[in-house]
Amino acid sequence: MLKPRHEVLAAMILAAAMSRLVPHPYNFAPIGALALFGGAQFADRRLAFLMPCAALLLSDLVLGLYAGMGWIYGSFALIVAMGRLLRRRRTAWHIAGASVSASLLFFAVTNFAVWPGSTKYPQSLAGLMDCYAAGLPFFWNTLLGDGFYCLVLFGGFALLEQRFQVLREDGVPSPA
Repeated sequence: MLKPRHEVLAAMILAAAMSRLVPHPYNFAPIGALALFGGAQFADRRLAFLMPCAALLLSDLVLGLYAGMGWIYGSFALIVAMGRLLRRRRTAWHIAGASVSASLLFFAVTNFAVWPGSTKYPQSLAGLMDCYAAGLPFFWNTLLGDGFYCLVLFGGFALLEQRFQVLREDGVPSPA
């Protein structure tokens, strides 16, 4: 049975993942934020990876499976690992820096995944740069979406921890 803390965290992660199902601007999604949040909040490494990945997979099953999912899930797992590094340093500045880093990582990995074998971009360094340039308009929404959802998830849970002691994790200070 899950602890109350884990139940609330899982519900927040699932709700964030399901927000992908409502209309939103391209790439303004909770992907990076929920990976960071899961990685930073669960002390158990298995839950830190399992909860966000399971929530993402559920939303992907509703949205439909697509080519390149391995790259997306690979970048997602790396972002969860970044969240693990936040565990003891959950300050606004560290979270903001991790959010920007997560957006950059997701952009770099997923746009690289489009390039190999593409008929739209030449298989050269110039073609790769063209591929990244074409993805820039989407990057800004990724950056804004990750920032917004990090604020909602990390900020919302910090408020809940202050209000309900049962949600606090022993040995880990609440964010400042």
